[in-house]
Amino acid sequence: MANAIINENQINELLDQKASQAEIDEILNNALALKGISLKEAAILLNIEDKENLNKLYKIAKLLKEKIYGSRIVLFAPLYLSNYCTNNCLYCGFRFDNKSIKRKKLTTDEAISETRNILQTGHKRILLVAGEDTSQCNLDYVEELINKIYEQKLMNGEVRRLNINIAPLSVEEFQRLSTFGIGTYQSFQETYHPEIYKEMHPHGLKANYEWRLETMSRALEGGLQDVGVGALFGLADFRFEVLALLMHSQYLEKTYGVGPHTISIPRIEPAEGSDIASAPPNAITDENFKKIIAVLRLAVPYTGIILSTRERAEFRRELLELGISQISAGSKTNPGGYSEEKATEQFLVGDTRSLDEVILELATDGYLPSFCTSCYRVGRVGKDFMDLAKPGLIQLFCQPNAILTFKEYLIDYAGENTKLKGNQLINRFISDLQDSKQKELLLKDLKRIEEGTRDIYK
Repeated sequence: MANAIINENQINELLDQKASQAEIDEILNNALALKGISLKEAAILLNIEDKENLNKLYKIAKLLKEKIYGSRIVLFAPLYLSNYCTNNCLYCGFRFDNKSIKRKKLTTDEAISETRNILQTGHKRILLVAGEDTSQCNLDYVEELINKIYEQKLMNGEVRRLNINIAPLSVEEFQRLSTFGIGTYQSFQETYHPEIYKEMHPHGLKANYEWRLETMSRALEGGLQDVGVGALFGLADFRFEVLALLMHSQYLEKTYGVGPHTISIPRIEPAEGSDIASAPPNAITDENFKKIIAVLRLAVPYTGIILSTRERAEFRRELLELGISQISAGSKTNPGGYSEEKATEQFLVGDTRSLDEVILELATDGYLPSFCTSCYRVGRVGKDFMDLAKPGLIQLFCQPNAILTFKEYLIDYAGENTKLKGNQLINRFISDLQDSKQKELLLKDLKRIEEGTRDIYK
C-alpha cells in the first residue's frame, strides 16, 4: 500500500519545477476558487524566491483561510502523559537511547491534576500526547484517563474535546479507540523520504516506514472520522515533505472520501540528548517555513493548519498572516509540566507566554480566539465537515461559536486588558453582521452567557 500512497519518483521529478510569471499568476488566481492546486502547481510555488511573488502567495493564503474559517483561531493545549518510548528517533528528546532523560508516566491522579491546571487557564480543548511505548501507555490506560478527564469540572471549566497523539495502532485497536469519544487522531510521518526516514529511525516499531505511513488508512478503516497528519520539517528537503504531505492527503480523500482534518507543521527545535535536533540536516529558514504554510493553505484550503509553540512568539504572530487556523498556547512538553514536574521535555518551547498573553495579542491584532468544539459534538465530522469546509460554509458555524466561547473566556478567565480588548473585538464582529436575525440570536446567547449560562453552541 505504501507505494500507492507516496510516489517518490514523481515527487523527485517535480522538485525543481519552475514557471513563467504568467503561469505563476494563473496558479495564484485559480487558487481563489477554493478548489486546491495540483502537485505540479505546488512545486512551482515552493520554488518561488522573489519577494513580489512571495508577497502575492502570502496574501492569497491569508485570503483563503479567511474565506473558509474567517478570522477565528482555535486554541488548545497539549497534555503529555508519558515520555517513555521504545523508538530511537535521533532528533527527539524522548528517544530510547537517551540515557540522560528523566522518564515519567502520569498516574491517573497526576493526569487529573494536570488537566485541572490547564482548565484554570481557560482551555477547553486538550491534545493528549504520549511517547510510543505501549507497555506504559496502552489503550486501557488511555481509556481510563479519557473518562476521568471528561469528568473534571472546575468552576465554569471543563474539557469539551480531547484530541489524541499516541502510537499508531492496528485496525482493531483503532476500532476500540473510536469508542472513546475523542476528536481528531494525530500521527506524524516525521519525514516522508524513505532513505532519510530509515536513517533517522534506526530501531523500534517506528523504524517500519510502511507501518507508519499506513497509520491513517488503518485509523479511517477502524472507524475514526477525523485524522491529522504532519511532517517534522528539517529532516529532508522541505519541498519533498510538502509534496508528500499533499500526495498523502490526496490518497486519503480519494480512497476514504475524506482528507486530513488537520496538518501540523512542526519545525525541528533543540532537544535534550539529541545533536541532530540542534543541527538539523535540512534546516528550514524562516522564509521557507512561511512558504510551507502558504502553499499548504492553497493546496488544501479546507484543512486546519496547526502551529505549535515550537516557534518564537514574534514569528508566530507573523505566521498567523499566512493561513494558520489552530495554535497551541501556554504549552508544556513534558509529563507533569503544568504541575512544574521536571521530567525531560520533548523539545524546547519557543513561545513561553501564558494563554492570556497570547489571547490579548490575538484580539489586539483582530483575530477571534476560539475554544469551539461544536463540530465534534453535533456530528459535523469527517466527510460532513469537509462538505461544509470546502465551499467556506463552515464559517457560518465557526464565527458565532468562536464569539460565544471567547465571551466565556473573557468573563471567567481574562485579565483586565484582555477583557477590554476582547469585548471591543466581539462588539465589532457583531456590528459587522449583515444578517439581522443571526445578530439578534447571537446577542441573546451572549446575554445568557453574561447571566451565567455556559456551553452554548451551534
